[in-house]
Amino acid sequence: MQIDIQTQKFSLTNALQSYAKRRLNFALANKSEYINRVIMRLSDINGPRGGTDKRCRLQVRLSGLPDVFVEDIETDMYTSIDRACDRISRTVTRKINRKQTLLRYTRHIILNKEFLDEEILGDEELILAH
Repeated sequence: MQIDIQTQKFSLTNALQSYAKRRLNFALANKSEYINRVIMRLSDINGPRGGTDKRCRLQVRLSGLPDVFVEDIETDMYTSIDRACDRISRTVTRKINRKQTLLRYTRHIILNKEFLDEEILGDEELILAH
């Protein structure tokens, strides 16, 4: 899983970068086989004026599924990262589970159709033999 962290209107400190990577790895660790890339965009909307303006945008590129996007705005950048990571974890899990459920359902239908086709062909062969 490749993690790309980008910032706008402020400089990225080593502490914030390591925290963000650690938090993303924790949130997405059990789903890493489905994830190609994670892009985190951190920005300070109002700049030095302050306020509720620390934004964390996450984009997760999944293999075989559309990208997942999450955004969170808070007064503290660490809180914004935490909330965005929690939300992206739940969203990615939901998308992967839906895909797996659909695949299981599709396999079930295909297997049942093959079974029914074999059963029908078997009965016709018995009828033709008599």
